[in-house]
Amino acid sequence: PMDWIDGAFASMSSWVNNVFPSGPLTDLLAEGIIPGLGGIVIFIPQIAFLFLFIAILEESGYMSRVVFLMDHIMKRFGLSGKSVVPLVSGTACAIPAVMATRNIEDWKERLITILVVPFTTCSARLPVYLIIISLVIPDQRILGGAFNMQGLTLMLLYLLGFAAAIFSAWVLNQILPINRKSFFVMEMPSYKLPMFKNVVITVIEKTKSFVVGAGKIIMAISVVLWILASYGAGEQFNNADYIVRQQYKDQNLSVQEMDQKIASHELEYSFIGYMGKGIEPAVRPLGYDWKIGIAIVSSFAAREVFVGTLATIYSVESDGEEEQTIKKRMAAETNPILGGPLFNFASGISLLLFYAFAMQCMSTLAIVKRETNSWKWPAIQFFFMTAMAYFAALGAFQILK
Repeated sequence: PMDWIDGAFASMSSWVNNVFPSGPLTDLLAEGIIPGLGGIVIFIPQIAFLFLFIAILEESGYMSRVVFLMDHIMKRFGLSGKSVVPLVSGTACAIPAVMATRNIEDWKERLITILVVPFTTCSARLPVYLIIISLVIPDQRILGGAFNMQGLTLMLLYLLGFAAAIFSAWVLNQILPINRKSFFVMEMPSYKLPMFKNVVITVIEKTKSFVVGAGKIIMAISVVLWILASYGAGEQFNNADYIVRQQYKDQNLSVQEMDQKIASHELEYSFIGYMGKGIEPAVRPLGYDWKIGIAIVSSFAAREVFVGTLATIYSVESDGEEEQTIKKRMAAETNPILGGPLFNFASGISLLLFYAFAMQCMSTLAIVKRETNSWKWPAIQFFFMTAMAYFAALGAFQILK
């Protein structure tokens, strides 16, 4: 379904360009809004499956058994058996997961759970994981055909998120100066077959809330990004056509190639281009260029914005091209440091690790503030997770390049 959705949005952008009269409104629709929304809608199938299995666990009554069975183990890391529910539901979204910690009576256990829940791989990370994995990890089977390398990589990222959460909980349990004495008490519901109607309603409602919630942010950011990427100031932007034609006048470029060079030059000297160049020194050691830097900064509002941001930027740059999918545009980008594809194994693993650890969700930070009644804990959470993400990505790229 991903390929069908990806192609459908690319066709929609092409159709808008061909049918609507040329102008800023058509460009905004074809190069900003449609690619941005396409970067979210493409991941509905995977997100729906994620919610499906979580709903089955909850409906069957097995989730309560998991809580009971895990209590003895979780105590060693400063957590409660009830911490399992936020950690598991955090694979859907960290916001309800943080709110689910209200069932934990002990304040220290609850605080530790709140602080480590964002490490679990939420559905907002899936768009980034899936697009990067598809670009840098071969679609091959290993160990006698038992495992697909792309699927194995995604599973390892989930395990890495849980491992980071548990390790961080152990560290916090050692350093937080809070005394505690807790007892485990809970009601055990009967086992039952999941009701098909309840599971379907849960999947639809959860997926809808994810897409609508993300869609609002994507729409707003896509419009802002398109404006920043389509307009600029100074001679380099205003006279881009003349400058590029003079620069390549002896190379006999085709009309399409020349249009691509002009669009790329305009993007580099647009408002967003100057912003990207400003942060490039910070992201270059991680293997990223200024475009990825812009996508990372914008995705601090919400992680899933990353793919939509790159789709918007690459759509603007690819103005002279025929119908192109998001994946093809990203695959065609060149690495400013090493040459060759921008999304190679080293930069891809670096980016996956950055998103595995970074706190990139303003809504989660707001919920943490509300639940802890202080800006102290979300601030600590944000800076610690971001620093951890940066150095993990830095180490991965410098070793693998």
